[in-house]
Amino acid sequence: MNLDVVRGTVESLKVEVRKVIVGQDDTIELMLASLLVGGHILLEGVPGTAKTLLTQAFAASLSLRFNRIQFTPDLMPGDVIGTNLFNFQTNEFVLTKGAIFTELLLADEINRSPPKTQAALLQAMNERTVTIDGRDYPLGEGFMVIATQNPIEQQGTYPLPEAQLDRFLFKIQVGYPDRDEELEVVRRHGARSAMPRLADFGLRACTDLDGLLAIRSAVERVTLTDQIIEYIVDLVRSTRDHASLQVGASPRAANMLATSSRALAVLRGRDFVIPDDVKELALPALRHRIVPNAAAEIEGLTADRILRQTIDRTSAPR
Repeated sequence: MNLDVVRGTVESLKVEVRKVIVGQDDTIELMLASLLVGGHILLEGVPGTAKTLLTQAFAASLSLRFNRIQFTPDLMPGDVIGTNLFNFQTNEFVLTKGAIFTELLLADEINRSPPKTQAALLQAMNERTVTIDGRDYPLGEGFMVIATQNPIEQQGTYPLPEAQLDRFLFKIQVGYPDRDEELEVVRRHGARSAMPRLADFGLRACTDLDGLLAIRSAVERVTLTDQIIEYIVDLVRSTRDHASLQVGASPRAANMLATSSRALAVLRGRDFVIPDDVKELALPALRHRIVPNAAAEIEGLTADRILRQTIDRTSAPR
């Protein structure tokens, strides 16, 4: 598959999602970049910013199996991955598959479940396989997690541990729309109190799993020069020496930044990566992989601000 076909598919996906979603152009582009390389996404935003609706519209534009898990405090790991139940008629244990057996999984309000349940996703997100009673069950190459969480509520929530966060390609901060976009939201959706039904918007699927795997194969062939690789590694390594960080980004972060930069290059109509691609993705790809120290928190230094400092201090190739 050539890149012109890839860009055509991507533009069709944008058109379908925008039938439902107003604005959020940066978020949609990052979600598409993640889709092109099979990365997982964490959407973080206050209630009412269309995180769930955006994910459902995204799923409806793809001919992939889709499941949603509403994470709650009483959700158990077996509810996510499944469990073996004894069949008294056959005298055998039979696997009852959980919602994780799908291609696109929405983990809604993921931080409302305790760590034991959150951890049920760890193996699946890293290996695209789950192990139940000592037996491995592959989930397929198309498996992808889109999780949402609310950053403002603390009571009744369980912050994701660093090991879990590191599985996500991007942590995307979903903000408020601007005034014109919010006016259009009210015009389009202001006649109903409940969330809109996607069936009312006539969304169509733009590609299937085979097409998506062909797209990912094409993205893998995007040129990443040695100079760009050195820039990515230097940028990631510099976070480990930053005076305001307790923990810097891992080697996995460098791989993820390189992979996603290839996808962004394709979205921008190129078959090669430039330093600006890396700079643009550094925040969503690294903000959840670094831990500011106590001094930084006292000074009010956020992860994004520290990363911007790091980008400014790291020499980029010309």
